[in-house]
Amino acid sequence: QVWLVESGGGSVQAGGSLRLSCVLAQFSYSEYCMGWFRQAPGKEREGVAAVDMDGTTMYADSVKGRFTISQDNAKKTLYLQMNSLKPEDTAMYYCAADPFRSSGGLREYEYNYWGQGTQVTVSS
Repeated sequence: QVWLVESGGGSVQAGGSLRLSCVLAQFSYSEYCMGWFRQAPGKEREGVAAVDMDGTTMYADSVKGRFTISQDNAKKTLYLQMNSLKPEDTAMYYCAADPFRSSGGLREYEYNYWGQGTQVTVSS
């Protein structure tokens, strides 16, 4: 069984920062693509950032220059550093992984494994 466990969410004021983590527990695959997604109340889930198997990263236009995705393969951990947070960044954030493709991009249907989510709330 594969578990993706997110942490690091919380409440911050606009302009603040948070760092999300996602640990791939019991993930026996050595290579995989990963991504961060978010879903605000009443809205569809959207891709935020992703990293391919070869390390190529991509970002949604709304977070470019403010968010940074990174990973520590030895720790099987994915990170999302979020700076200059805005109220519109408020959402439940999910990490996703897939060992069966080299790139999932920001397309949620490409990922087979998902975490339970961590809430991020940004107040103005």
